[in-house]
Amino acid sequence: MKLIIQIPAWNEEEHLPETLAALPSSIDGVDEIETLVIDDGSTDRTAEVARDAGAEVLRMPVHRGLAVAFSTGLRSAVERGADVIVNTDADNQYDAGDIPALVQPILDGTAQMVIGDRQVGTLRHFSSMKRLLQKLGSWVVRRLSGTAVGDATSGFRAISRPAALQLHVFTRFTYTLETILQAGEAGLKVVSVPVRVNAGERRPSRLFQSDFSYVLRSLASMARIVILYNPLRIFLMLGAVPVVLGSALLARFLYFYVAGISPAGHVQSLILAVILIVIGALVWLAGVMADLTAVNRRLLEELVERQRERGLEDPR
Repeated sequence: MKLIIQIPAWNEEEHLPETLAALPSSIDGVDEIETLVIDDGSTDRTAEVARDAGAEVLRMPVHRGLAVAFSTGLRSAVERGADVIVNTDADNQYDAGDIPALVQPILDGTAQMVIGDRQVGTLRHFSSMKRLLQKLGSWVVRRLSGTAVGDATSGFRAISRPAALQLHVFTRFTYTLETILQAGEAGLKVVSVPVRVNAGERRPSRLFQSDFSYVLRSLASMARIVILYNPLRIFLMLGAVPVVLGSALLARFLYFYVAGISPAGHVQSLILAVILIVIGALVWLAGVMADLTAVNRRLLEELVERQRERGLEDPR
C-alpha cells in the first residue's frame, strides 16, 4: 500500500520546511510514504527547499493556479503508483498528525474520498461572517452532491486511486467544491473526519480578496458542475417557470372564453400564454440536448479512466 502526500505550493519557501517536517514517516497499514510537492511556477526557492527536505518535486513552468496544481499532482501521484493520495496545504494550516485518521476510512474500504472537517464553527481566526459563509456553502454542497461533508472547502483530504482516476477538475479557481460534487455525481462514497488546524497566524488567502468574491466564484463553480453533470434537472426547473405562468394565463383565458365574459378582450393573455409555454418548451428541449451531452461526457470520462488504467498497467 503506497501513500503519496501531495502539496501544491506557490512561493512557499517560508512555510514549506515546517510543513514537510511535520509529515508522518510511517502509518499503520501503509507500506510506503512518498511526498510530492507541486511547484506551481514559484519565483522563490520553493523547489530547492522541497528537494532539500527529501520531497519529490513536480515543477510547473508557469503559475497556473491551485486547481490546476492539484489535478496535476493527482495525475502524477497515480502515475507514481499511489494507492492513496493525501492533499494538504503548503502553509502548514493542517495538523499533519491527523493524516493517519484521514486515510483510515480508505484503508478500511469504507470510503473513496475523505474530507478533513476543521469544525469551522470553532475556528477563532475565522470571522463570524466567514464561519457563516463556510457553513452555508457546505450545506449547499451537501444538498447538491448528496454527501454528508461537514467542511466542503477543506483542502485536507484523502483520495483512493480509483476515485482519483475519475476526478476531472475543470475550473482554475479551486478544486475543493468541484471534486466533492463530481464524487457525488459519480456515486463515490465520501465521508468526513474531524481534523485539527495548527495555531498561529497563517498568510492571507491567495484565492480571493474578500468573502464576497469567494462566494460569487464558488457559486459559479458549483453551478457549472451541476449543469455539466446534471443539466436536465436544472433546465426542467428553469423551463417550468414560464410553462406554469403560461398555463395559468391560458386557463384564465379559457375561463373567460367559456363563460362568455368578453372573450375578445383577453386575446392578449392567450398570446402571452402561448409565448411563455413555447419558451418553457424550448428550455426543456435545451435541457434534453444538454443531458445527452452530459451522458456523452460521462462515457468519455469512463474511456479516459480505462485508458489511464491500461497505460499505468502497461508503461510501454
